[in-house]
Amino acid sequence: MKIVCFGEIMGRLSPVGYKRFVQADCFEVIYGGGEANVAASLANFGMDASYVTRLPDNDIGRSALRTLRAHGVDVSKIAWGGERLGLYYCEKGASQRPSKVVYDRKYSSISTASAEDFDWDAILTGADWFHFTGITPALSDNCAAICLDACRAAKRLGLKVSCDLNFRKNLWTTEKAGRVMGELMPFVDVAIANEEDCEKVFGIKADNTDITGGKLSHDGYREVAKKLSERFDIPTVAITLRGSISASDNNWAAMLYSNGRYHFSKNYLVHIVDRVGGGDSFGAGLIYALLSGYADQDAIEFAVAASALKHSIEGDMNEVSVAEVKALAGGDGSGRVQR
Repeated sequence: MKIVCFGEIMGRLSPVGYKRFVQADCFEVIYGGGEANVAASLANFGMDASYVTRLPDNDIGRSALRTLRAHGVDVSKIAWGGERLGLYYCEKGASQRPSKVVYDRKYSSISTASAEDFDWDAILTGADWFHFTGITPALSDNCAAICLDACRAAKRLGLKVSCDLNFRKNLWTTEKAGRVMGELMPFVDVAIANEEDCEKVFGIKADNTDITGGKLSHDGYREVAKKLSERFDIPTVAITLRGSISASDNNWAAMLYSNGRYHFSKNYLVHIVDRVGGGDSFGAGLIYALLSGYADQDAIEFAVAASALKHSIEGDMNEVSVAEVKALAGGDGSGRVQR
């Protein structure tokens, strides 16, 4: 099975350990991004994962490319051009202090791309699945148009299309997000969202839910998934359910709505090493499970277990095997030393 992911890979600059930005005298650099993280996870699970973006033709762009190659991702369809790789600064939170992100991604290579940079018929021929997130169309009007071109080509060629809504308030307004994503969602077969995305982008809110207080209503999210599915005729909707106790400890679970039925995963109490990429690892786990023919309940259990493990791993990308995910999904969450 071949999956094509499209988006922006960025450099992530972080203070060492749990230092704040104002304390930092140096920054660690790694590379990642929503769709790139999904591609890396899928390649790690043994799938044929291809990543499409536009990179600057310089040493920084090639450094990002090396990260993708190191994870076994096909990078043969990446376009070259533009002047800079997007960056973001990430300060890791702990206890009651939340994590912080500062973007430095204006005029990045992908945000200044044009439709001529990507021949979607050639890129998607022979693929089975196309994945993007709501981050990419938020980068520029050009990126939104390119996403629409890709979705049209994917449907024309018979691919399944998945989208993680991933609303980012620092990139666009709720009004523009709703308008642009509303044009893209009719092409989507599998929609992924968290407890805020549906409300911020489409005004679909879960009743009896207090996100900041960590109170989540199963009945409320059943209704959210059903409304999103019916509004855009999306067969499958997955919603991650994060109950935030603090920046260091969360309850983590998810729901899958498919064929008119609801499937809730078990809940994990996760102690967070690095939260960035947690949602991407969930999306990758779900795509892997669905493409592998898992039953719906097994698919949502695999996706949540994959993401629970990612929360324990430094960096944007998930570094776990299918066997490790299956072990956790099957009930082995003891964390005992493996000898």
